[in-house]
Amino acid sequence: MKIPQLPKKLEIKSCHNITWEDHYSWIHQKNILEVLRDKSKLDPEVKKYLDEENLYAEHHLKDTKKLQNKLFDEIKGRIKLDDESLPYKDHTYEYWTKTTTKGNYSIKLRKKIGTNKVEEIWNGDKEKEKLKTEYFGVGDLEVSNNDKYLGYSLDLKGSEYYTIHIRDIETTKIISKEITETSGGITFSLDDKYIFYSKLDQNHRARKIYRHEIGNYQDEDLLIFEEKSEAFTVGIGLSSDEKYYFINTSDHNTSEQYYFNVDEAKPLPKLIMKRERGVLYSVSSWDGKFYNHTNKDAEDFKIDITNNLEKLDWKPFILQKKEVLIGSLTFLKSWIIRSETSNALDKLFVRNISTNIEEELIFSDEKIYVPGVSLTQRNRDTDEVYLGYSSPKTPSRVYKFNLSNKSKELVKEQEIPSGHNSENYIVERVEFKSHDGRLVPLTITRHKKTKIDGSANLLLYGYGSYGSSMSPSFSSTRLSLIDRDIIWATAHIRGGMEKGMKWWKEGKLTNKKNTFEDYIHAAQYLIENKFTSKGKIIGMGGSAGGLLMGAVVNQSPELFLGIIMAVPFVDSLTTNLDHSLPLTVGEFDEFGNAKDNKEHFDYIFSYAPYNNIKKKDYPHMLITTSLSDNRVLFDEPAKFTAKLREYKTDNNLLLLKTEMNAGHGGKSGRDGAIEEIAIDYAFALKIAKKI
Repeated sequence: MKIPQLPKKLEIKSCHNITWEDHYSWIHQKNILEVLRDKSKLDPEVKKYLDEENLYAEHHLKDTKKLQNKLFDEIKGRIKLDDESLPYKDHTYEYWTKTTTKGNYSIKLRKKIGTNKVEEIWNGDKEKEKLKTEYFGVGDLEVSNNDKYLGYSLDLKGSEYYTIHIRDIETTKIISKEITETSGGITFSLDDKYIFYSKLDQNHRARKIYRHEIGNYQDEDLLIFEEKSEAFTVGIGLSSDEKYYFINTSDHNTSEQYYFNVDEAKPLPKLIMKRERGVLYSVSSWDGKFYNHTNKDAEDFKIDITNNLEKLDWKPFILQKKEVLIGSLTFLKSWIIRSETSNALDKLFVRNISTNIEEELIFSDEKIYVPGVSLTQRNRDTDEVYLGYSSPKTPSRVYKFNLSNKSKELVKEQEIPSGHNSENYIVERVEFKSHDGRLVPLTITRHKKTKIDGSANLLLYGYGSYGSSMSPSFSSTRLSLIDRDIIWATAHIRGGMEKGMKWWKEGKLTNKKNTFEDYIHAAQYLIENKFTSKGKIIGMGGSAGGLLMGAVVNQSPELFLGIIMAVPFVDSLTTNLDHSLPLTVGEFDEFGNAKDNKEHFDYIFSYAPYNNIKKKDYPHMLITTSLSDNRVLFDEPAKFTAKLREYKTDNNLLLLKTEMNAGHGGKSGRDGAIEEIAIDYAFALKIAKKI
């Protein structure tokens, strides 16, 4: 089949007295944010190219169709389709969700406490059918405090512009005007007269908090807070003790918080502490005290306590620990639960408020696992919580745990209908030295029958940005590769916070290349220790993990058999130079500001995947993107693919697949998500010659 060719139209770009050529920049339309919301505004020439690439990808994946179907059935067969979540007791009702065998979306149910009559208050599949839409994204689903109203927000394009609706649960009638172009979150006031929400500006940034009066169809909503900085975005939530609303405004590096009482007739948010560059803080309130989770003078966070927000007098509550990330707090009447993360492993601790004694909650013999805690009810006067854990080989287990007498009852276990035996899998945690001697954790999961003699293919997953840590939790989908003799390895590289804030700082701004070096050294370690061999590794990453993939494949293509990139951030220099795009300004402290800082410009230019494609052999590559993605615009992977076709000197597969009705998260619905995974895995198995 004829290889798609994107026409070249030369543009000379310049910045800081440096000029460079870009032959494919023309596909970035000036009205790009409009295109994300209305695909009819897409340039016909660009659409033609994307369609051609889709046909080309389909042609070259045609021989995997049976395998895709088999993988789809296999992955779906590991999901208990007719499942129910654990109940959460509100004041009057118990609420929970369920999924069905045929449905793609969740159903929200409730029953009055003390009765057996179950009421369906939301059915995603029925709602989607009513709207006759292909894409159906639910942002939030909230019930009012009096249990009468349901607030929900929908994105019907994949562009993450959410419209909020409020309906009467009993009559199912809409009782307020639609609120468009929001970030999706809904917070009901305790008196149920209002909702609070954040509005998106013309650059898709949430910078205003409004109060909407329920029942209002005409008047403008009340603006209660506006963030002036284009780099900061805002959100609002209710405090644990339900006495205050807290407004948080932040970028990735700095935060500021405001509060007002729940009973204020006209909210006047008061500042807690003025923002200070590089300082993150988050205040919560409980039982007449205020707790501040902050990194001020504590790189890996600490928690301070005070009795008053008018006259701040912070005292230590949880001290900082070196390279141990101190997490936030969960409050009960008699208990405080908190988390810590060190060396890519999480721990939970519980403190008895009356005795002030704290102890670690240990509920698994496994060394590598992810613990979690959630509340059983809204009333905090209880000793019971849900405690859960999973590991790369063990499906999720949730216990109802009594913090007072330490009794536990298994209340939910992730069921794998097609069968699963944890004893068939081996999980290893190793550390390897990166280019500068830093020890990097690596989690490896394999089938016990897979030989460690260099013969196995290996999928190496990585992310390494925004301080996002990759937890070693259970994934039933990965078993489709692991059972076929492909080892799965997750590299806990710098740029995340697996080893604290320093781990993040060492992988961002002008340290960003540490992220790429860590990943490359992970690959080399796995080769040297016979987990795999050179040219047998499949790299995988999405979004900022796609930036990682683009950088490492330019640097060391010979290590890889293939690369799978999802919605990849590969034209990072162009995006960083365009301050009108949704995420750019808010990410100056993550990637730098190339437009206004020559050092940042030179550094980003030196690794930006699109700008560093060279004439050489590249491995097989599958690149996926979505037309309505406003986080990583579709033109980034499209340009990257077009330039790569021009430069690469091999005959390996290069496939670009664009979802024409989806956003950053891909297709909506359970089946849509499974289909995308099946395509990725079928590609991996095809190039590994396992079909």
